[in-house]
Amino acid sequence: MTTNANILVVAEHDHQSIRPATLNTVTAALACGANVHVLVAGHQCAAAAAAAAQIAGVSQVLHADAPAFEHGLAEPMAEQVLALAEGYGHILFAATAGGKNIAPRVAARLDVAQISDVTRVESPDTFERPIYAGNAMATVKSLDAVKVITVRTTGFDPAAASGGAAAVKVLQAVADDGASRFVGSEIAKSDRPELTAAKVIVSGGRALGSAEKFNEVMIPLADKLGAAIGASRAAVDAGYAPNDWQVGQTGKIVAPQLYIAAGISGAIQHLAGMKDSKVIVAINKDPEAPIFSVADYGLEADLFEAVPELIKAL
Repeated sequence: MTTNANILVVAEHDHQSIRPATLNTVTAALACGANVHVLVAGHQCAAAAAAAAQIAGVSQVLHADAPAFEHGLAEPMAEQVLALAEGYGHILFAATAGGKNIAPRVAARLDVAQISDVTRVESPDTFERPIYAGNAMATVKSLDAVKVITVRTTGFDPAAASGGAAAVKVLQAVADDGASRFVGSEIAKSDRPELTAAKVIVSGGRALGSAEKFNEVMIPLADKLGAAIGASRAAVDAGYAPNDWQVGQTGKIVAPQLYIAAGISGAIQHLAGMKDSKVIVAINKDPEAPIFSVADYGLEADLFEAVPELIKAL
């Protein structure tokens, strides 16, 4: 079966600018082939479409504008992608909450197998992806005419956000069938960097003992380093930290330049979310803690003594 050479990236954006995850996804798309198109579906999102046209390597931007796309609901987004699918051999999404919501709907309707969390493109039909919480890497080959892929953004460098000059094509947006509606949202406001885009992350675990201690110990360190704050699943489940700070297989996948883990034992599910970090520093008083197996620098110490000393030294 002949595969269409065109590649579609479904952009993530805030209607004004393109989110960083899309740049990594474009890099993965370029590894699949040269003719990369980007779909920007939103409401009053001409600025985002113009920004997508500047991405290096993108040959065309498809701009679909309708109120149904304002909040990125999966049902209308999937319908818009499906309306275009016949023209593409690959459809790529970032492996974010949004991408993971839309991609399975597209794959199911196309009756193809989704290829999830791709970390490397071997060839246009062969991909590497983690399995068993990242403890093994699988190389998978797809014979499907359309390959629906989610991209683990930590596996790819971002494409340059400027330097491109793609044409912008305005599409007729698909009709909204009313299958879902937006009710409301509660957005956590923070002056800190976004966790998945931060260059430095300081992360705390269950050993901190309480939400008060978590804030008392970790926030000053994050402030000193200009870092985002993360947490282990155990710390989140115990109520020490909010859900959106969770790093791990069931949280956010991160790969900052520097990851400092304080009081985190290093369960498999946590390691799966941060072991691609460039430099990992672990502080734990248990010399047998699994976190030391992936750490570049390990400090066997009581975090309640070591972290304040580190802050003073900084």
